[in-house]
Amino acid sequence: QVQLVESGGGLVQAGGSLRLSCVASGNFFSINTMGYYRQAPGKQRELVATVTSGKNTSYPDSMKGRFTISRENAKNTVSLQMNSLKPEDTGVYYCYSNIEVRAAYLRNYWGQGTQVTVSS
Repeated sequence: QVQLVESGGGLVQAGGSLRLSCVASGNFFSINTMGYYRQAPGKQRELVATVTSGKNTSYPDSMKGRFTISRENAKNTVSLQMNSLKPEDTGVYYCYSNIEVRAAYLRNYWGQGTQVTVSS
């Protein structure tokens, strides 16, 4: 059984920073891409950032500059550093991992979500 457990959300004032973390646990061969998505109230889930097992990062243009994703492969952990937060960053942030559960069998997993609220 594979689980992704998230931590680090909370309430912060505009201009502040938060760091989210997510750890994968269970039985699996390897972890490919890890990343974060977010969902604001009344909106669709959107991509925030991804990082490959080789630590290549990718961000949509709208997320570049304030968010930094990183991972520690030895600890099966991905983190998202969020700076200069704005009220429109408010939402539930979901950790995502593409995991090779057994040889040549890949599956996507999601964390439980963590609430980020940015007050103006």
